[in-house]
Amino acid sequence: MEERNPITFPLEGEAKYHLIGTHTRYSSWTSRVALVLEYFQLPHKTTFIKLADVKKHSKSGLVPLLVPVSPKIDIQINESLSICEFLAESHPELPLWPKDRELRALARSAVSEMHSGFQEIRNTYHTNFIAKYTGKIPITEQGRKEIDRILFLWDQSRAKTAQKLKELGDQDEGFLFGKFGIADAFFWPVLWRFRSYNLPLATASPEVLAWMKKMWSDPTIKMLIKDYFKQAEDPETSVDKYDDIFKGNPDICYGRFEENWEFMTA
Repeated sequence: MEERNPITFPLEGEAKYHLIGTHTRYSSWTSRVALVLEYFQLPHKTTFIKLADVKKHSKSGLVPLLVPVSPKIDIQINESLSICEFLAESHPELPLWPKDRELRALARSAVSEMHSGFQEIRNTYHTNFIAKYTGKIPITEQGRKEIDRILFLWDQSRAKTAQKLKELGDQDEGFLFGKFGIADAFFWPVLWRFRSYNLPLATASPEVLAWMKKMWSDPTIKMLIKDYFKQAEDPETSVDKYDDIFKGNPDICYGRFEENWEFMTA
């Protein structure tokens, strides 16, 4: 895949969507929508706001928020899954969901599980893209169960996709359901957690590791990673409660990843 430039425009003229959310280096929900918009090159403008200012911009008090830029559509859409469903319906020519009915059902099931499940992982290991924790990272029994479930879900997604696409004679590009789609975007911040907290990959299959490698190596994702690090240069974007969450624990060291970090498989 050729490297592409960011497709972010001012609202005047070409932008079709206005994404409002908290900074993507912390916000797993905003980063999911931002990745979908960028990957499929949907013309948009992004406005990052502080947590304290959410209610000033969002009628619901929730972000991310997508505002279609059209005189015919006067709505604000919150919740990342609802936003992505709206984008999929608005652009049926794009593979936001798999075109095969069975794979589409599996992709929606996986995304729904991510959207509503894995509470231990989400509440314990906060998303902070540049954060690097080393030492004795605590993992509860429930946390281990959720880690194993995530790795199993990824493995089954790849296995069923490879089999189905082979039957159909379609190309498998190596993403969770063949082509890059909403499912990959929804699990993207989970990859941060595995990296930041050095969560165990002992039960990860070769197919799962290959998907993880593909995600970390993707040109569009690398472009967004540059933006995460650029955000970190501005102290105004910092959210203290998501930095050094184990502060005071002598067994855990907090640091930052380098921008040129690469995912390596054994």
